[in-house]
Amino acid sequence: MRRKTGEMGSPKEVIYDEKHWEILRELRLKALEVVKELRTRNITSFVHGSIARGDVRKDSDIDVIIPYVIPSFIVETLLSPLGIIEKSLVQATPHSVIKAHISLENGVNVSFPLVEPKRREIEFYRFGGMIDLRDINERVPGVNKNLMLISPTEDGHLETPLSDLSPGRIASILKISQDTVEERIRVLTRRGEVGRTGVYLKEILHPDESFEEVLKRIVERDPAVRRRVWNC
Repeated sequence: MRRKTGEMGSPKEVIYDEKHWEILRELRLKALEVVKELRTRNITSFVHGSIARGDVRKDSDIDVIIPYVIPSFIVETLLSPLGIIEKSLVQATPHSVIKAHISLENGVNVSFPLVEPKRREIEFYRFGGMIDLRDINERVPGVNKNLMLISPTEDGHLETPLSDLSPGRIASILKISQDTVEERIRVLTRRGEVGRTGVYLKEILHPDESFEEVLKRIVERDPAVRRRVWNC
């Protein structure tokens, strides 16, 4: 039975069976197809979340992030042969980075910022685990939605509730700042208490629209988005 977001469990060790390793490899191969395509134009991208940590399920999201601003037409041109099924512009809160999301036929979701991201916004991905997949067998530590630190082992992973660790220790393990750790704990704890509240902005694009032209249109009508763009 799945726990709610932000609901911690007890420390435990999880041993992966052969089926788990097979699912992880299948999901990573799909992500690697996208990562390799982006590399042909020297675009650096990362896989984040359970795919990076290893604690996957068959229905786990396959999320690839390009952590810097790049003209969207370059990304779309590279990904078009893989089959683009949806393009959307997303902003979680009025103060958050504005991102382009591209969903592909192979189940991979690619996102990249349309305005310069702040340090903490990049560290959010590292909080959950982020890897460049140069070694398809490598796994990294990260925190899941239940505020459990997932630490890869040779045979699976260890799960440790964040309540058992100091924010400084967590920051050291994940190689991010302590303020990012504290903020993510607050956000996920709050989400567990009140439930998911949705995103501030999500706009589905027409296949022929560019992300930049849609963002420009939104900036003209939305002061909050305009402030984030101008103050990035």
